[in-house]
Amino acid sequence: MISLENVTLTYPDGERTVVAVDNATLAVPAGSVTAITGPSGSGKSSLLAVAAGLIKPTSGRAMIDGVDAAALSREETTRLRREKIGIVFQSPSLVPSLTALEQLEVMRRLGGPRRERAGARGRAAELLDAVGLAGSEHKRPAQLSGGQRQRVNIARALMNEPRVLIVDEPTSALDQRRGAAIIELILAMTAEFGTSTLLVTHDQSHLPMADAVERMVDGVLTRVEEAA
Repeated sequence: MISLENVTLTYPDGERTVVAVDNATLAVPAGSVTAITGPSGSGKSSLLAVAAGLIKPTSGRAMIDGVDAAALSREETTRLRREKIGIVFQSPSLVPSLTALEQLEVMRRLGGPRRERAGARGRAAELLDAVGLAGSEHKRPAQLSGGQRQRVNIARALMNEPRVLIVDEPTSALDQRRGAAIIELILAMTAEFGTSTLLVTHDQSHLPMADAVERMVDGVLTRVEEAA
């Protein structure tokens, strides 16, 4: 699960100090989705970066599946992200020359131990089927729609069986219908694979589908609601 405990993130800006995240505490149980909403510049992306182990907080603990990412070395943090964390970026950023299947395979084939590479193709095919892309395995990004590319992005994030899924504005480039389908897919994948999913979204219509909702304003996180 994800557990952020009294996390504060500051950085210098000329003669002043900017507080990007202000004493945030948050827990996302396995198999659930917590959505974070709030105005631009409120610290949402900074909070995600801490939860993903991309930035160390100034203070507080960022617990990922029982491990404090803030206390790890750079090498240990890299290993934690590879083994425990899946990240769905706002833009899919797929490699133009690779097929949908290869986009997923590369997650295990580059840099991982040889034992982890075995079965990569089978795992990739299963995930593409799970996100509704069976039959599109050999298509390259230019042959896929925006919604299909985002589905590949989600499947790729799940390739190494992460315990935590970090999702940053996955529907910003999609229309309402396709955006809703992507959110529904993220919820379904969370339930199927038991991930702790932290989702930032600007679209208020997606919030009722989450298990819990937090609002962030000026770095301060406040619980809004939980599913009944």
